[in-house]
Amino acid sequence: MAGSLLTPEQRAGFRARVEPLARVFGRVGLTPNALTVIGLLIACVAAVTAGAAWWVVTGLLVVFGGAFDMFDGALARATGKESVFGAFLDSTLDRAGEAVIYVGIVYGLAASQHTTGAVLAAAAMASAFMVSYARAKAESLGFSGGSGMANVGVAPREVRIVILTLGLLVTGVWGDTRPLDISLGLIAFLAAITTAQRIVVVRHQSIERESAKEIR
Repeated sequence: MAGSLLTPEQRAGFRARVEPLARVFGRVGLTPNALTVIGLLIACVAAVTAGAAWWVVTGLLVVFGGAFDMFDGALARATGKESVFGAFLDSTLDRAGEAVIYVGIVYGLAASQHTTGAVLAAAAMASAFMVSYARAKAESLGFSGGSGMANVGVAPREVRIVILTLGLLVTGVWGDTRPLDISLGLIAFLAAITTAQRIVVVRHQSIERESAKEIR
């Protein structure tokens, strides 16, 4: 039912491989929260390059910034510095970083008189935010706690980053915005499906919760 492209075991295995690299940042004095902030700053630079329609540079910055999103959590786990505030900051700045990149893409495409692409970028941003909101709201209501909701859906954040990066790089190399249009449209479509999948999961869990109450 979840339909995630990555299983919980694959996610755990990937996190285990990332931790040794994350420890390197810790040795030079960087904290998990510092890595989170650096990730946002990289996203801001990517937004500027997107606004200038430097698509290859933007694609490289998007994937580079995405790495910091992995390293902050890995460093927190490896050093025992996990905290509620750190998790909150990570989630909040991740959303800010994702938003600012899409804003840069909207501007870059609009400035190039490519209205369709700009609309697709706005649609991708809105759809991606619904994915994040569905998870946050579900977990705040006690559904799929921990990383449970992160495993629901075909297009979690890491999948969206890969699709967006490929679209940016191919567009930059090819010199045609059609690959970027396709990637943005695909993100909007898959993120909408992911939101629907999460709604279905919460619906099922809600029914199970109500049934358990009636049995008591």
